[in-house]
Amino acid sequence: MIPPQSATVQCNSKRIITPVDCRYRCWETLMAILVAYSAWVYPFELAFMSKSSPHDAATKRLLYISEYIIDVFFGIEIILTFFVAYVDPNTRLLVWDSRKIALRYLKTWFLMDFASTIPFGLIVYVCTDRHKLGLFYQSVFGMLRFWRLRKVMQLFRRLEKDIRFNYVLIRCIKLVLVTLFFSHLAGCVYYILADTYPHSGKTWIGSVNPNFREGHVLDRYIASVYWSITTMTSVGYGDVHSMNSREMIFNSVYMMFNLGLNAYLIGNISNLILEGTRTTMEFRNSIQAASEFVSRNQLPESLKEQILTYMCFRFTAENLNQQGIMNDLPNPIRKSICEHLFLPAVRNAYLFKYVSRETLLLLVAKMRAEYIPPGEDVIVKNEAPENIYIIMSGEVEVIDCEEGKEQTTRTLLSGDILGEVAAMYGKPHSYTFRTKTMSQLLWLKTTSLIEAMQTKPVDHQLILQNFREMNDPQFTFWDNQASNDSSAAPAM
Repeated sequence: MIPPQSATVQCNSKRIITPVDCRYRCWETLMAILVAYSAWVYPFELAFMSKSSPHDAATKRLLYISEYIIDVFFGIEIILTFFVAYVDPNTRLLVWDSRKIALRYLKTWFLMDFASTIPFGLIVYVCTDRHKLGLFYQSVFGMLRFWRLRKVMQLFRRLEKDIRFNYVLIRCIKLVLVTLFFSHLAGCVYYILADTYPHSGKTWIGSVNPNFREGHVLDRYIASVYWSITTMTSVGYGDVHSMNSREMIFNSVYMMFNLGLNAYLIGNISNLILEGTRTTMEFRNSIQAASEFVSRNQLPESLKEQILTYMCFRFTAENLNQQGIMNDLPNPIRKSICEHLFLPAVRNAYLFKYVSRETLLLLVAKMRAEYIPPGEDVIVKNEAPENIYIIMSGEVEVIDCEEGKEQTTRTLLSGDILGEVAAMYGKPHSYTFRTKTMSQLLWLKTTSLIEAMQTKPVDHQLILQNFREMNDPQFTFWDNQASNDSSAAPAM
């Protein structure tokens, strides 16, 4: 995988190509398509075009022309590879030195790439005036073309890592293409066995149609693929079956190969299905475990409902909570993200108005965001003041609990702060704060606020002044004890 910073590296030589360049990516995609076409055409041409009937001459000529055109493209690809930067496996940095790039290619893939691109048929025709090689030499030299299939594999690996494409869809397309390719290849080989057998009537296709060589190429190809698919799916042979020993041997080998291919297909499909249902299964297991916990401990029905409601919310809002992602990032990036996401909200909060940017950045770097479902108690009355909260979105109710009766005194909206009065006075909370809707809250430990205030005395005084202006004892509804004692002062 290309390191992200490599795309911005400047190359000293204008001839060197960046492997992440969009134009080179398009070229790689085109080459993968041509490889897939070449891999399909070669066995088809070898099996059905070597002794084709006269009315198939146009098709044969078209295939030969396309083959030579593709060879030209692969020749260009070989030349371009000498100028494509590569990632050093030790340093994980791009190597731009043209000499190192050329030496690496010559030592690795050049020989096989060159051999798979040589047009042996054209060379033989020019040198000997023969239109084609023997079947054996055609098979040996043509097999080199399958070396190009690695480009298709590289394309699929890149698409699987590209988040712009659906991973499951890419994997399914890959599995389908693998199945079709091996069915096509086996059908072509099986037809060659019948076509080269001395007694046409004692072959799998000759026993059904003795004059099969005179039939249309499409009919012969469909019959071969039909045999291949029925063998691969283990359906059996009701109409087409082996008629001689070498066909039986090939059938046995092919069926043994299909055992591994079927295991590969079933394993991949099972993994895709399990991956798609993994989250749902985890949710079901967590709900079942929570229900068993409630029943085992004979908890009241209201508490059971709260537990299950929270479990359902955690499942539906799992992707909303971003703290897990941020924890995996390095500290400088995490600070930049917090500054981008949280600084505007903190700056607009009344407690931090006119406070310097340096102090705000210290606070923002220590804040955490959390989504809380509706009906959850963020702060409980008489609870110790450990955190203060800033509402990013949603609504939070301020509830006064007197003699077991709850009364909503106020609803806090986006931009409001809760828990700061108890934190500033150093006393337990006088109210319960409960979410009315799903809310995103920023929370900051009280100790972190104290540390940030102590770093800059001017900001310390500004925060205290903002607090006193908003929570003057003769107007406050926050703290009953503070309203009864006008001389009470913040603990900070």
